[in-house]
Amino acid sequence: MKKIRKPAVAGMFYPDEKDMLINEVDLLLELNDEAQKIDNIFGLVAPHAGYIYSGKTASIAYNLLEKSKYKKVILLSPSHREHFKGSCVYDGDYYYTPLGPVEIDAESRERFTEYSETIFAGENGHGAEHAVEVHLPFLQRALGEFLLTPIVVGDQSDEFLDELAQKIAENWDEETLVIASSDLSHFHNQTEANEKDKFVEQFIRDFDYEGLSASLVSGQCEACGGGPIIALLRAAEMCGFNKSKVLYRNDSSEAIGETDEVVGYLSAVVYGETI
Repeated sequence: MKKIRKPAVAGMFYPDEKDMLINEVDLLLELNDEAQKIDNIFGLVAPHAGYIYSGKTASIAYNLLEKSKYKKVILLSPSHREHFKGSCVYDGDYYYTPLGPVEIDAESRERFTEYSETIFAGENGHGAEHAVEVHLPFLQRALGEFLLTPIVVGDQSDEFLDELAQKIAENWDEETLVIASSDLSHFHNQTEANEKDKFVEQFIRDFDYEGLSASLVSGQCEACGGGPIIALLRAAEMCGFNKSKVLYRNDSSEAIGETDEVVGYLSAVVYGETI
């Protein structure tokens, strides 16, 4: 019997009915297509809130993808509901959305976890976690079929991110896309949020993952998926990619008008010439 991770936030973060979900994702992609073309894409940074809040920001990133190119996706997520050491690759066969099943890349999972002391197969962080799930309908519409390696990062300390980045680099090829799932600051007023979020934006623009790490530790900025972003940038550098571009940054007030307590969102692309 196949082990399936069923949707946890369908009907809350995005529609739970197939046709409605297709219509919403396709409309977001259509409305937010800035006709950009970037070659040699290694990965994306995209937010993971409900589509009404962060769908625009995410869709700007997903519009860059070429449907025929990417056959595999490594998706890095923070853990919002469970704390655990290291990073967990889902040990089942499929992640399921209202658009159908997404097959887990069992060979990739084995390579990530083999001889590793910090990356393991299991369910830790995958049960009710939304930060993997909300990306899948975008990927299903943008790419069609693909193999998924979903990795939830528990402890985002450097000691765990170092090996994660190394394993990503070892598992990357030209048919692989790496995605870091992250929102930015949470529940500050808009002025304070912008002050924090502009640092994340600048560190990504500068491809400065060490600066981002230090700034997150000091509290100068916030990003729930800061560790995944750092691992993405480190792995990209190992593979010969050294360029990054912030595509869009906004906050939840753009959707609801409330500026007293906002959540920040950002999308970015990591790219460059391969070695």
